[in-house]
Amino acid sequence: MKYDIIVIGSGPGGYIAAIRASQLGKKVAIIEKYKTLGGTCTNVGCIPSKALLDSSHHYYDAIHHFDTHGISIETPKIDFSKMVERKANIVETTTVGIKYLMDKNNIDVFEGLGSFVDATHVKITKDDGTAETIEGTNIIIATGSKPATLPFINLDKERIITSTEALKLKEVPKHLIVIGGGVIGLELGSVYKRLGAEVTVVEYAPKITPTMDADVSKELQKVLKKQGMKFAISHGVTSVERNGDEVLVKATDKKGREVEFTGDYCLVAVGRKPFTEGLGLENAGVQLNERNQVEVNDHLQTSVSNIYAIGDVVKGAMLAHKAEEEGVVVAEYLAGQKPHIDYNLIPGVVYTWPEVAAVGKTEEELKEAGVNYKAGKFSMRALGRSRASGDIDGFVKVLADTTTDEILGVHIVGARAADLIMEAAVAMEYRASAEDLARICHGHPTYSEAIKEAAKAAWDGKPLNA
Repeated sequence: MKYDIIVIGSGPGGYIAAIRASQLGKKVAIIEKYKTLGGTCTNVGCIPSKALLDSSHHYYDAIHHFDTHGISIETPKIDFSKMVERKANIVETTTVGIKYLMDKNNIDVFEGLGSFVDATHVKITKDDGTAETIEGTNIIIATGSKPATLPFINLDKERIITSTEALKLKEVPKHLIVIGGGVIGLELGSVYKRLGAEVTVVEYAPKITPTMDADVSKELQKVLKKQGMKFAISHGVTSVERNGDEVLVKATDKKGREVEFTGDYCLVAVGRKPFTEGLGLENAGVQLNERNQVEVNDHLQTSVSNIYAIGDVVKGAMLAHKAEEEGVVVAEYLAGQKPHIDYNLIPGVVYTWPEVAAVGKTEEELKEAGVNYKAGKFSMRALGRSRASGDIDGFVKVLADTTTDEILGVHIVGARAADLIMEAAVAMEYRASAEDLARICHGHPTYSEAIKEAAKAAWDGKPLNA
């Protein structure tokens, strides 16, 4: 059977690429090796982690915050199995929804491992060993990523685990040691800390969320420490050993001293790596770079002209929404359109509480590039809406060009930061100035007023409520 476009992988990048291509009149097939669609994000990533984050947040509020709102209840109890069951139901509903979208858009779905026979033919091998081959004029690689580890760590997936296992534990750990202070480690660490676990984060870099603005990292660590999370920053892990139900993690601190951590579970959250195994890229002549990513040009075209790659399998941030945008870009490009994507305006989000979100440049990046900038900062504590809800931690920081006043970056730690950041992204897409943002009338009382105030602080140094 021949298709205009074959998509290998049904994660956010793959299934969105397939839908957009079908909308534009292409005959499309999508190949998924697992029995459910949606990839890592839907099945063992974004969606299930947010479900557990929300459930644990409700429990934490009931324990720590209800009383301040005048709500008295008996001490709530955790039914962890029901919490996990709720998460599973949400995942199932979402995957069924993706299958509905495939049917609605007349996209043929093939279950099995897709591998290149040559540049235009893909073999689909099913679990029972049977196989069939389909042909595609163009092929999109959207196979995503899988958890990375350290070479000396033996992941037994029982006590020494990745994010995949952390989302389906049968119990709340007594002491969860998290190796890696990035997004995944902090989010899952937050889930179990809220549910009563002791959580220790061991991070090699001198700050958590190493790629984010230093002010953001500092504030987030302060807030999470206040919530009871422990941190060992500038610690290089040297070994992880399991002895029965106990895990021993050894590390070296910045002064070269050996430090030991003992817990009942160890979550290895040191990032993710592109998933290209079994694809048979060599049969099609597709080249990888030194990081085992599929090499692509500005049009996401590989070294083979009719083959494209998107999402975690190519360079750039490993984010579901980045993959989605790349899927749309490739589909539209193959339909003869001229789409664009501005990688500087792809927001990053950490779904702790308070949330963290950022778009554009950090102060460190602007300094390194020699850009003259000004910064405006506004504390959530000074915001009426924050005081009303009790969510007073965090701030909004706006970075703008000293000469032109154009907004160069926005960084938020605070309630609903994940949603608030899009106001900044839209403003920056249209190259708005800090003054532009400061002069827009914002609803009162809202969290978004903090963005207006920070923009005013960057523009003329005179926020109204600080």
